[in-house]
Amino acid sequence: MGDLTPRTGDTPPKQDRSRATRRRLLEAAVACLAERGWSGSTVSVVAEAAGVSRGAAQHHFRTREELFLAAVEYVAEERSQALRALGGRSRAEVVEALVALYTGPLFRAALHLWVAASDEPQLRPRVTELEARVGREAHRMAVELLGADEAEPGVRETVQGLLDMARGLGLATLLTDDAARRRRVVAQWSRLLDEALG
Repeated sequence: MGDLTPRTGDTPPKQDRSRATRRRLLEAAVACLAERGWSGSTVSVVAEAAGVSRGAAQHHFRTREELFLAAVEYVAEERSQALRALGGRSRAEVVEALVALYTGPLFRAALHLWVAASDEPQLRPRVTELEARVGREAHRMAVELLGADEAEPGVRETVQGLLDMARGLGLATLLTDDAARRRRVVAQWSRLLDEALG
């Protein structure tokens, strides 16, 4: 018989496995919320999509609300990291990247969470706080990436207008994917920003 003593490096440490499981659950939760909406996204559905047991999912997240809030927050942080990597890009590339944030699965998942929060009083304050934080971070990153000086009159409103426009394009994309129109709008906003921000 061979040596049955586990060798170091053969299996990841328990903490690493736990982090990996949590990450799979968060990614699966965002995908489920984006594809199935709030009513179709349960802890069981997410656990199955993540390839873990319901018990393992509940070990990480005690409630459904906790799971989905954490999922949106997790992807928002991933999104912020992706935005930080855009430093030094042209304004047009930054505008395209900002619009992409609002036309992808994260925005769709967040939208389902907003709708659920409008009907569920226990969820509303947590979603409102999360979205305010995410919105502030998106605005701060947009200002930084665009090289905007908010001390100049109208600049803050111009940047916020860009984010509001991007959100509007994201809402329109829920019903139809009009990529050609979106490209024209994004190009025009890039030109307007160049004029407004100098």
